[in-house]
Amino acid sequence: MSSTHLSLHIHVIFGTKHQRPLIASEWRPRLRAYLGGAAKTLEAVPEAVGGVADHVHLLLGIRATHRLADVMRDLKRTSSAWIHETIGDEQFEWQDGYGAFTVSASLIETVKDYIARQEEHHAKKSFQEEYLEFLKLSGAEFDERYLW
Repeated sequence: MSSTHLSLHIHVIFGTKHQRPLIASEWRPRLRAYLGGAAKTLEAVPEAVGGVADHVHLLLGIRATHRLADVMRDLKRTSSAWIHETIGDEQFEWQDGYGAFTVSASLIETVKDYIARQEEHHAKKSFQEEYLEFLKLSGAEFDERYLW
């Protein structure tokens, strides 16, 4: 085959340190826009960005040359710096880890809709409940002692 063809879509989730509700509704849309722009700078495709006070969700299209750990490190580092400098919250931190789940092309619109409805979704379910459900449904290995 003379060229490479990819369909790599990753749903990533990461939260604030200790799941504290630090992402204020007043500047949350600006953070989402910043995260989308940061993903583009990294040559990823931000297909959806959303979240609530204690965590964010991104659906990213990634390249074969991307290392997910590097993309996540850079997204978290630059967005944290942006919050420090632009919002003025010098104490803001993201949690160390993240969740990353592959998404088939046939489910992209479903995941985009899920990300767009985070406010509504979290009126009924906590971040911890949601994340544990993702882990179980995906079959990811985890130890609950190290989740929070």
